[in-house]
Amino acid sequence: MTEAYGAAFAVRWMETVAAAVDREAGRLTELDAAIGDADHGANLRRGFAAVADALAKEPPATPGGVLVAAGRQLISTVGGASGPLYGTLLRRAGKALGDGEAVTRAELADALTAGVAAVGQLGGAVPGDKTMLDALVPAVAALPESFAAARAAAGEGALATVPLRARKGRASYLGERSVGHQDPGATSSALLFAALAEAAEEEAEGAAG
Repeated sequence: MTEAYGAAFAVRWMETVAAAVDREAGRLTELDAAIGDADHGANLRRGFAAVADALAKEPPATPGGVLVAAGRQLISTVGGASGPLYGTLLRRAGKALGDGEAVTRAELADALTAGVAAVGQLGGAVPGDKTMLDALVPAVAALPESFAAARAAAGEGALATVPLRARKGRASYLGERSVGHQDPGATSSALLFAALAEAAEEEAEGAAG
C-alpha cells in the first residue's frame, strides 16, 4: 500500500519547522554572524511563526495549497535573501503538487526537486557554492528512499559546507575567510528536512495508533 499525505500532514510539517527554527534561532544567528548579517535566525523565526499562525487560522485543503500559502507568507514576512529563497522553494513545490488532496512521498520528492531547481535559478547558485543548496540537493535526492534518508543527507550536506569557500551571497565577499564556517542557510535547510522526517514519524505513529 502506497502511503499518501494530506493537507494536515503539510500543516504539521510547517508547524514542526516553526518550532525547530524557534529552538535553533540563536544557533542560526551565531553561524550567520560569522559570515553574514547575523539575522538569519531572527528572520526565519519571524517568518515561520507567521506561517504557522496563518495556517492555524485558515488551513488550505490540499498539501500543495499549504506549501503555496507558506511560501507566500515567507516572501511577505521575511527580509533579506532567506524569505524569497524559502518562499520560492515552498511555492514552487506547492504548485508542482497541484490540487491533489493527498500526495505520495515520491510526488513530494518530485515537487521539492522542482522547488530546489527554482531556488538555484533565483540565487544563481549550484552545489558546492556554500549555500542552502548544499543541503537541499542531497536531501531531495534521498527523499525517494525515505524521509529519514532525506534528513540524514541534509544534515551531512550542511556539515560539508564547513571547509568550502563561499561563492554566492554575502559570505562570498569574505573570500578565504568564509572557509571553516558552516553555512547558515544549509543549516536551516537541514532543519526543514529534519522537521519533515519528524512530521512523517508522527503521521506513522498516528496511523499505527
